[in-house]
Amino acid sequence: MLKLPDQKGFYVYILECRDHTYYTGWTTNLNKRFLAHKSGKGARYTKSHPPLSCVYYECFQDQPSAMKREYEIKQMTRLKKQQLIDTMMK
Repeated sequence: MLKLPDQKGFYVYILECRDHTYYTGWTTNLNKRFLAHKSGKGARYTKSHPPLSCVYYECFQDQPSAMKREYEIKQMTRLKKQQLIDTMMK
């Protein structure tokens, strides 16, 4: 599991869920958002697919950039997402 940053910013993140699916989102507070997902209050998807850990994140200077990147990641295949995650785990 990654150590999540404490500072606020504009983050895009990927969570690995209990069923080994990935959930991608964006937030301004990564720790708070992850805890919301864990408690079942983060998103409809993570309510029924509880997250195990945050496996990837990127930080951006502004909201539009983060939202654009979130969209790009959501369009990726599972293989491409896995390759992205692997770069962070190294």
